Formats: sequence, structure tokens, C-alpha cells
Amino acid sequence: MRLHEIYQQIIQDFKNSSLLEYAAIISGIASVWFSRIENILVYPVGLISTIGYVYISFNNHLFGEATVNLYYTAMSIYGWAMWAKRDLQNEHVVRITYSSAREWKQQLLFFAAFYTAVFIALTFLKRSFYPETIPAGDAFATATAFTGMWLMARKKVESWYWWLATNIASVPLYFVKHLPLTSLYYIILLVMAVFGLIEWKKRAKETHA
Repeated sequence: MRLHEIYQQIIQDFKNSSLLEYAAIISGIASVWFSRIENILVYPVGLISTIGYVYISFNNHLFGEATVNLYYTAMSIYGWAMWAKRDLQNEHVVRITYSSAREWKQQLLFFAAFYTAVFIALTFLKRSFYPETIPAGDAFATATAFTGMWLMARKKVESWYWWLATNIASVPLYFVKHLPLTSLYYIILLVMAVFGLIEWKKRAKETHA
């Protein structure tokens, strides 16, 4: 395919983007902004995006991404409850901190377990039902996102490293599915994740102090 044809295809894909995709993207960006500044609105706003992407992902045979957005929806409710907890002094119970060596091991095991499970399931779907499925890329984006969301609910700085990995993997994943708007969305999230990581590192130092 020539460069001009690729350009024309991208323009056409942008034109075909649905209102649901636009709504999911706008709410998703707003959600990441709220997470960066440690605002609890990250969860109710994020629910709009995750529910929208469940449908979008299923519709484009990105079953790993659909699964992760279902997981996001459930974890958003959990995270909402965790972030809302306060002690007797009306201080937040869960604060931004770094992971210990033990917690790092748990994260890596968590990621490895989900990656393996999702990869096997997607490989089966690709062979039996949906040849358009992308097992390796979809499983990686899914497993890193599962890990990042789990850590974000616990306000761990390392959640942002997992989000960076998720965003990097998702850019080409959605692009090859003719969803360039969502690819652009993940590029924006990638940049925002860098700033989120920097901000949470500062806040973790303040918590430690």
C-alpha cells in the first residue's frame, strides 16, 4: 500500500469514528487528568470511558481489551471506595507510596499470570473463531492494564509504569483495527502518564516525609 493510500485510509477511519468513541476518549482523558492530581473524580468519570470501550473493543474483536475494560469498570468501583476511605482525623487512609521489593514481585507475578491466561484464550479464539485477533499484543496491553489499575486503586507510584507500557502497546493495536482516533487517544494518555508519574513521585516523597 502506498503512502497516499495509507493517508486516505487514516482520514476515512477518522471520519468513521463514532460518537461513542469520542465520548469514551474525552472521558478517558479527563479521568487520567483527575488521577494525576489525585482527585477521586478519576473513577466516576472513568466509568464512562471504560463502559464505552467494552462495546468498542468487542465490536472490533479486541477481546483482551474488552476484558480489561470490564475489569476497569469493576476496579473503578473498588478504587472509588478505597480513595474515599478516611480515618478518625478525616485523613485519607490510602496515600501515594512506592512499592516494596515484595510488592514488586507480586506485581510481576500478577502480570505474568494474566498475560499467560489471556494469551492462551486469545490464541484459541484466533484459531477457532476470530482470525483478526492479535493474541500477543492484545494480551500484553491487557495484562499491563490489569496490573496498573490494581496498583492505582492502592495509590502506588509504580502504577504509572504499567500505564506507560499499556499505552505504548495500545497505539499500534488500535491503529491496525482502523481506530486511529483511539490510537491518538493512547498517545495522549502516554504523554499524560509521564506527567502523572512525575507528580506521584513528588507526592510519594511528601507522604514519606
